[in-house]
Amino acid sequence: MSPFTAEFIGTMFLILLGTGVVANVILKGTKGNAGGWMVITTGWALAVFVGVVIAGPYSTAHLNPAVSIGLAIAGKFDWANVPAYVLAQLLGAMAGAFLTWLVYKDHFNTTADPDTQLAVFSTSPAIRNVTFNLLSEIIGTFVLIFVVFYFTDAEIRNPKAPIGLGSLGALPVAFLVWAIGLSLGGTTGYAINPARDLGPRIIHALLPIKQKGSSNWKYAWIPVIGPTIGAVLAALIYMLLEIKK
Repeated sequence: MSPFTAEFIGTMFLILLGTGVVANVILKGTKGNAGGWMVITTGWALAVFVGVVIAGPYSTAHLNPAVSIGLAIAGKFDWANVPAYVLAQLLGAMAGAFLTWLVYKDHFNTTADPDTQLAVFSTSPAIRNVTFNLLSEIIGTFVLIFVVFYFTDAEIRNPKAPIGLGSLGALPVAFLVWAIGLSLGGTTGYAINPARDLGPRIIHALLPIKQKGSSNWKYAWIPVIGPTIGAVLAALIYMLLEIKK
């Protein structure tokens, strides 16, 4: 399997299972309806686990443009490969969201609230405040990328070692994402991944869902720009700390 294919398939499974758990908890008439935040954060953590297991051996499992950008800034991933990885991640996220819609099509059509429908695909703030919504995504992603650097410290010190979420092992990265969701996810729904939010939001805009409302494009830049800034800061601060050793 090529790295591009691995990133596509790994991200597809990540988003299928991640948006799938949201659909199961919030859409009308599902078996998991009203399962709550613990179910959603656990489902997303396990979705990351599955994506890393699939993609890890072939692409080191970035599954997230913020990971690819952060590693490239730190000099641990070739900038020339970033566009292909990001494209694969975005397409995989779109495919995963489409599959979630297929599985829950009847439940989407019987859920009258358009905001609930959109919440399956993309994030939104609990309290709308652009500054703090952006800050929430920056900090959440900073934690993800910064901890990844220290989880993979041995590999990072070896210039020949490929780095990615797969370098951590699937279980540690799943626990990391679970911790972020439980602790920091209550403000915006913790996208911490530009492809995770943008890809499914595009699919929401395209799908023929009954009583569908706006895809909320006014907010869409926050879960893209916020994680990108968080990744840049994490890489720069990690490099600064390493220089001072």
